[in-house]
Amino acid sequence: MSLTTPPRVSVIIPAYNAMPELTKCVTSVMEQTLGLDTIEIIAVDDGSTDGTGRELDRLARTCSRMRVVHQPNSGGAGGPRNTGLDMAGGDYVFFLDSDDYLGPDALRRMVAMADENRTDVVLGKMVSVGGRAVPTAVFSHNQPRTDVFSSAAYRTLGCWKLFRRSLIERLDLRFPPYRNCEDKPFTAAAFLNADGISVVADYDCYYSRNRQNGNNLTLTAADLVHRMDGTQLCFETVARYLDPGPRQDRIMRRHVEWELCGPLRALLPRESEQQARERFYPRFRHWAQTYVTDGVFQLLAPQDRLIVHLLCADRYEDLMTVARHAKEDAARGHIVDKGRVYWSHPFFREPVKAVPDVCFDVTDRIPVHHELAEVAWTGDGGVLRLAGHAHIESLGPLQAATRLILRPRGSRHPDIRVPVTVGTAPHHGDDAAAGFTVEVDLSTVDSGAPLGKGLWDLYLDVRAQGVSRTVRLRQARTDADGRRTAPPQRELATGSRPGHGPATARPFFTPHGNFSLDVRQTEAEPACHVTGIAWDTSAPTTLIVGGRLTAESAHHPEPTALRAEEDSGSVREVPLRYAPDDSRTFTARMPVGKLRPGRWTLTLRTDDPEHRIPLPVARGLSGTRWFRASRLGRPYYAKPLSGGPKGALVLRVAPIRLVAALRRRLG
Repeated sequence: MSLTTPPRVSVIIPAYNAMPELTKCVTSVMEQTLGLDTIEIIAVDDGSTDGTGRELDRLARTCSRMRVVHQPNSGGAGGPRNTGLDMAGGDYVFFLDSDDYLGPDALRRMVAMADENRTDVVLGKMVSVGGRAVPTAVFSHNQPRTDVFSSAAYRTLGCWKLFRRSLIERLDLRFPPYRNCEDKPFTAAAFLNADGISVVADYDCYYSRNRQNGNNLTLTAADLVHRMDGTQLCFETVARYLDPGPRQDRIMRRHVEWELCGPLRALLPRESEQQARERFYPRFRHWAQTYVTDGVFQLLAPQDRLIVHLLCADRYEDLMTVARHAKEDAARGHIVDKGRVYWSHPFFREPVKAVPDVCFDVTDRIPVHHELAEVAWTGDGGVLRLAGHAHIESLGPLQAATRLILRPRGSRHPDIRVPVTVGTAPHHGDDAAAGFTVEVDLSTVDSGAPLGKGLWDLYLDVRAQGVSRTVRLRQARTDADGRRTAPPQRELATGSRPGHGPATARPFFTPHGNFSLDVRQTEAEPACHVTGIAWDTSAPTTLIVGGRLTAESAHHPEPTALRAEEDSGSVREVPLRYAPDDSRTFTARMPVGKLRPGRWTLTLRTDDPEHRIPLPVARGLSGTRWFRASRLGRPYYAKPLSGGPKGALVLRVAPIRLVAALRRRLG
């Protein structure tokens, strides 16, 4: 293999009796638009007996960037993946199963996403071939930088992802020698320690398929005996890297649902009585007692709460009864009592079983079906008319206590609740009992005052049989072009309260169809104009900002300081210096070289903490570089970014990565 160009990506392919799918798998890597000169292919033949080894050798003779290793069979995919990891030299590692294949532009897009956002793990959109199940929730949209707490990334723990190799080596990650669930602890550890996760959702990156001969490991090693050790390591991994608390509970919930309750329900009844009682039940019970905290328990669905309760109470016979009848019991109806809805399971309020009601409470999970069918202004004022239908599944007609809720986004202002008229059908043929209409006067809706500025999300508090469920008001229906049309922007009356100047309200639908309002003050002349932003030519780490007050400043607090605020909340301010011969002209000097690494948003501060003036993005403002003596002469840079809050200038301050900078210069 040629070593003249260090690889950006090491693609590791474990292969065992992988014919005929293997050929397409390997050639899909050779055809990547990223370019073979930046890829190394490490294929590990794990003791195949069907010609897999010969095919790998043949392919390697056609590609100088491919290496083949032949080793005795290890019994699973983890062993050959570890062999590949020990040989990998790329900046990134990608694990590709020999059953599957890549889209031509997959690696280029994933590497670009990782490079641009400095993330350690990248998920590429997965596609099902021949009906094999693939995750979908995480791939609803591109996510340049996210984490396991604000995305659905943790719901997919397969290792078919792009990993920064330095992360793997820092954690000393390798795959355990299990036939099933061997990749989950590996990916979990990477996720929980990653400096950012990216998602490429706008391109089909990874094609997942079942083998023609049906010998995928996920099918041939699906029994409990192959799952238990991997499951144990999943729980231990989460407990190792996350401190007890809500964050750990959110992640642990995934393993309780998918690795504990799901397999117990589906697989434990298939085992012999002796194996189930003596070998597997004690381990399931240990996991429930050790890892299901009160916080995790509250996050579980009733079917899983019941299993966990019976495990912790050491009620083996009842547990097996629940597991054996899980499918038929899941279809049972509901019981409504005192504003709560319960699963009508045979154990519910059965005195002999004595299971707490909380194990059956489905109030917060019962489906609510709803649709915003009409939204329009009425008359010439600020009255918005909304009509639609909603009902809580199986609970009958809407009650008059149903309310529209206007909830501010990012503000502590209390919710505004507006009565609706129920029993009206927006369209002929709709169920009138589920219909609602409401007219909202935005000029007086807030206890006689106009709706305040900012973004307002609209919800519906749906009431039926004394049960309350609050849902986001949304419109699922689109026109022939796949769009939703909101009413135009409209000016609101000033209102009776002081401080409420002219404003406009713009109704809009989010990409997911949720309905919101954007209320903004009518634009007036700003209190000041920024006349210049530039680096000091004699001190290149100092940013000089100049400006001038306008006539409008007489009605607003004057700016007194240039403020830099880092995303984590750190603040540095320097005073504005007004010219002695012109009290309306000011300058400020911000020592950017003293700011710690991070994203810093620049504004002009006034004496009113609620009134800050965004420093505009300066056209033509370049970045700057310097050396920090306190960091052994390490080079740093600052550069302007776009997209700050309200259009404000944002500076990224960070150390220069010398290896990456050299590679860019040579490239």
